[in-house]
Amino acid sequence: MTLQFFFQNAWRWVSGLPDEDFKIPTKNIEVTEWSTEFEKLQRNRLIMGGVRYGRLGSENKPNWDRVPGMLKYIKEYQDTGNTECLVDVANYCMLEFVEGKHPNKHFHSTDDSDHVKSI
Repeated sequence: MTLQFFFQNAWRWVSGLPDEDFKIPTKNIEVTEWSTEFEKLQRNRLIMGGVRYGRLGSENKPNWDRVPGMLKYIKEYQDTGNTECLVDVANYCMLEFVEGKHPNKHFHSTDDSDHVKSI
C-alpha cells in the first residue's frame, strides 16, 4: 500500500465505504459533482434579491438575521418536499457566508468524520 493510496482512502474507510481508484481526472468529477439547474435557480433568485434588497456586499445594505429563515425553509422542505426551499436555504447560507455579522464568524476546516446517514 502506498502512502498516496492510504491518504486517498482513509476518509472512505472511516465512513465504511470501499476503496476507490482515484485515477479519474478531476475535471471529470467537477462535471458530475454539480447541478447546473440548481445553480441557475440560485442565481435567478439572487438577481431578484439584488433588486429587492440590495446588491451582495453593498455598503448600505441592511444587516439581516438569516439563520431563522434557513431553519424555516429546512422545516418547510421536510414537510412539503418542495425543492425551492433548498434553493432558498443555499442562498441564505451563501449570503450569510459573504455578509454575515456573527461576532465569531470564521472558517475553520474540520475533520471529515461527521457524515449524513445512509438511507
